[in-house]
Amino acid sequence: MKYSSLRLPDPFIELKILNALGDAETVLNVGAGAGSYEPRKKSVVAVDLSLNMIKQRPQGAAPVIQASAEWLPFRDSSFDAALAVLTLHHWEDTASGLLEMARVARKRTVIVTWDPASEGFWLVQKYFPEILEIDRQIFPTMNVIRDILGPLAVCDLPVPANCIDGFLGAYWQRPHAYLNRAVRSGMSTFSKIRTLEKGLRLLRTDLENGAWEKQFGDLLDKDFLDTGYRILVAETA
Repeated sequence: MKYSSLRLPDPFIELKILNALGDAETVLNVGAGAGSYEPRKKSVVAVDLSLNMIKQRPQGAAPVIQASAEWLPFRDSSFDAALAVLTLHHWEDTASGLLEMARVARKRTVIVTWDPASEGFWLVQKYFPEILEIDRQIFPTMNVIRDILGPLAVCDLPVPANCIDGFLGAYWQRPHAYLNRAVRSGMSTFSKIRTLEKGLRLLRTDLENGAWEKQFGDLLDKDFLDTGYRILVAETA
């Protein structure tokens, strides 16, 4: 299954990103992938290093340039805003990439990321604690990002129960989804852990014998859950 078919733009998250972009009319989407959250009513240029991801962009998507976040081939202040959605942890040099985003953005830099200070949620707390350990090492902290970009507005980004964007925290209310190999293929962290079968076996057993619902069943009544995702906005000085 293609990554682009698993990582669809969720309407709730899409609206939050659009609000964060504010009055920006021109947007550079850095680490754009298949372009899930590129605002359709704005002028967008996309950048991604992976040719495989670029090939998965749909017909009619924003124009894309193959380039790295650490070296953006644009002049200073070329766009009103620079956007990066769940991509910082893939960069070789986070600081350089963030500085490049700020350099090309006239008004603001908008970032969707995961906060390593978060406790995560049941999947990584009980079944795959190695994921939590890995993600806390590869995701920059809010203070690190603030030190690079300056004053930073940090807003919680709760995940809707019916989220259609298949990132790691998307299925917090649909635990059976994590047993599906195709679903997991859209989550990069699963490819980095060594204890995959152990966690899957425990989750499968808990779902079959009712232990998961006994421990986490209260989540079935919730519409949203904070699993650690944040929207950051740094205004250009």
